[in-house]
Amino acid sequence: MSNQDALKQYDAGKYQTPDGYTSDIAVFTITSQTVNYKPPKMTLKLMLIKRSKIDSEGNPNIEGNKWALPGGFVQPDETAFEAAKRELEEETGVNDVHLKHFGVYDKPGRDPRGWIISNAHYAIVPERFLADRQANDDAAEVELFSLNDLHQLDLAFDHKFIVSDAIKMITNDLLQTTAAKNFLPEYFTYSELQAVLLTVSDDPAISSDQAFARKIKTLPFLVEAEGQTTTRTSKKPTKLYRFVDMDIVKPIYTARY
Repeated sequence: MSNQDALKQYDAGKYQTPDGYTSDIAVFTITSQTVNYKPPKMTLKLMLIKRSKIDSEGNPNIEGNKWALPGGFVQPDETAFEAAKRELEEETGVNDVHLKHFGVYDKPGRDPRGWIISNAHYAIVPERFLADRQANDDAAEVELFSLNDLHQLDLAFDHKFIVSDAIKMITNDLLQTTAAKNFLPEYFTYSELQAVLLTVSDDPAISSDQAFARKIKTLPFLVEAEGQTTTRTSKKPTKLYRFVDMDIVKPIYTARY
């Protein structure tokens, strides 16, 4: 039997189809506040948009005036990944970031408009990538929120759950890969690396200064910059380290990873 014959027997009316297909994007960054002679204070933040009250046609917008992840409907001529890149730029002006797909959200009732299936994507980028962010299209505002701030927000749709899953992805990236180097100078102190990792984990292996100082000396992807020191994080000259290029199977900062 050919496909043509099979299609004659196929009845699309037997099956319920989604009412829409969308992409949502969670873009994180780590901000840094410098303090003289002390490690920097670093904070993991997420970029959110405030959904406009009125849509482009002048009608009340679904979940209007709520904070949400950037995103929107996938067009017939594009993939969900392509839609994610397009919607991110249209709503926030942010582009050229490396997005990763991490989940599909299809629970009935997640969207008041009907059965809407969403593809979730995430990225973590240095703050300079978000410096020119500007709300456009269906977004009335665009802001960065710390994880503590997020707990106070009533997010649109099921974005609370998507964000929670995205944070797990970011945590894995920072603790199981060398992604932390994107938020450090080329030569850094152990306490500066520690500050980056503390944005996602309070594991004693990281939060204990003594334990982390010992741990950093055993990590194969880090080497000491011989003869180089700094007073950025202490009044006493402190050793500097740098990342080296190598194939990492599983970088381990803590006992859990």
